[in-house]
Amino acid sequence: MSSSNLQSAYDVSPKDRKLAFKSMLSYAKPHRRTFMLVFFCTFFAIAADLLQPYLVKIAIDDKMLTGAHGIENVIKIGLCYLLLAALSFVFSYIQANLLQKVGQSIVGQLRKDLFKHIARQSMSFFDRNSIGSLVTNESSDTETINQFFTQVLLSLVRDGLSIILVVCFMFSLDAKLAMYCLLLFPVIFLIAIAFRKLLRSAYQRARGELSKLIGFLAENLAGMSLIQSFHQEEEQTKRFTDQNKRFLKENLREVRTSILFNRSFDILGNLSVAFVVWIGGMAVLDKALEFGVLYAFINYIRQFFQPINQITQQWNTLQSTLVSMDRLWRIFRSEPDVQDPEPEEAVHKSIDEIKGKVDFNRIRFAYLDNEDVLHDLDLHIRPGEFIGIVGTTGAGKSSLVNLLARFYDVKRGSVTIDGVDIREMPQETLHRIVGLVQQEPFLYSGTIMDNVRLFQEHISAEQVIWACKSVGAHHMIKRLKHDYDTRLSERGSGLSAGERQLISFARILVFEPKILILDEATAHLDSHTERLIQRALQVVAEGRTTLVIAHRLSTIQEADRIIVMQAGKVAEQGNHGELLEQGGIYADLIQHSRQVSV
Repeated sequence: MSSSNLQSAYDVSPKDRKLAFKSMLSYAKPHRRTFMLVFFCTFFAIAADLLQPYLVKIAIDDKMLTGAHGIENVIKIGLCYLLLAALSFVFSYIQANLLQKVGQSIVGQLRKDLFKHIARQSMSFFDRNSIGSLVTNESSDTETINQFFTQVLLSLVRDGLSIILVVCFMFSLDAKLAMYCLLLFPVIFLIAIAFRKLLRSAYQRARGELSKLIGFLAENLAGMSLIQSFHQEEEQTKRFTDQNKRFLKENLREVRTSILFNRSFDILGNLSVAFVVWIGGMAVLDKALEFGVLYAFINYIRQFFQPINQITQQWNTLQSTLVSMDRLWRIFRSEPDVQDPEPEEAVHKSIDEIKGKVDFNRIRFAYLDNEDVLHDLDLHIRPGEFIGIVGTTGAGKSSLVNLLARFYDVKRGSVTIDGVDIREMPQETLHRIVGLVQQEPFLYSGTIMDNVRLFQEHISAEQVIWACKSVGAHHMIKRLKHDYDTRLSERGSGLSAGERQLISFARILVFEPKILILDEATAHLDSHTERLIQRALQVVAEGRTTLVIAHRLSTIQEADRIIVMQAGKVAEQGNHGELLEQGGIYADLIQHSRQVSV
């Protein structure tokens, strides 16, 4: 991505940024009382700190350390100084703990809401957003929001209060010298304005490169078996190195800009101390200013620039927060393309009411505008019918079942179950009716028991065991060390493809959908495992309307009806024998598969 494209990817209108900021701040509302307590703790901690130089000033100017009671006064002042230091420590400790608790609570709720929001998005959302980018949103961006509340907000409150109180103390000591110090404010303001745009650009570019780096890493880890099988390790390492270098370059640019910004304030602070020493020293020599006041002023001018420096050091975190906030806001404002009907218009059907009649009524569908995948397709499936769907790549087979599962909505026409348009059903109801077994069944990190019942505790162990016995998975599971309590790693590594499919078939029996979709579920299985899966398929298909997208034509030769698709339309349909007699597309596919097997 070019720098201009990268920049435009993060450009957000002021109105949207205001809405995004308001949305993020809404997470702090439930913690208003805690924030108020943090404010008071911060105030008392700062006040205790700032009283310490004033205490020394009193001791110097009132000549408390000389005379008959000098030792006694030293002890008293020392005890007071120690008490102030202790109070500052206690209040700072309480404030830090409260703020961390609030920050972690906020980010925990934010991550929960973000995951919930992403989980309800339509499949088109995941077509537009890479997994690596969404992982960055869920982990890194939410953590940056946490840093805003625990670091940036703390700095604004603590250091802002420090500046105000320091100015008040300086004016109480000597108004004229304090006015000289206030001349620094325009200089500080001008430096901040000069660096603002430069800093934001640097943070945005570095953030964008980090997101691309994480996305590249996630894709490569997911496809590591493919990389190794084609000996692409060196090529992918080279690409990763190039990506990493781009991130390093932008990150170093960010660091250089930040250092230049912060060091400008360091230089300004040192020049200010020198200015106060010169002006104040001349006043002390002229007897116009007491030495204790000058001592306190030097301490306060240092403490004046320290919070300013602290605030500027949080500038990079603030910039990262704004970028993360923009990214999260774009996710939160994304509405699913597939929407539930209004509650008063929704059609609710119980599983027992469903017969399983499916109709595709002259549907048109496109993933992209003006690029239709299905063209006025008309198909009607009887309750309990076993349908095989075949065709070459790009014929529209998967699109057909994606519409039935309502991962996408048709552009024209309708898909109905028992005469009811699926757009009129709540998605929760539809997904109880329609079950899906994919080519690569997904297994979670957890036990086999959890994976069959998908962590639904109300489904008993007896139901799970019965389902596994029915599909032929029980003996395989019992051979494992901890049988049903055997923990699987991500995606079920350690199990063969056939064993993972058997577990996914057991899920179907446990959840009992009325309509079953198998999306090329036997595409990558050997012939022996395929026979096991076919026997399991006969079990799970019994009493259900079943649609099987077949890569291996042997899987659907016993189907009640075979649908042959070509260019987004139904080209042929009939049973195996009828289609062979027609001598059309299906017969050619059969002939080709026989030649390949020979």
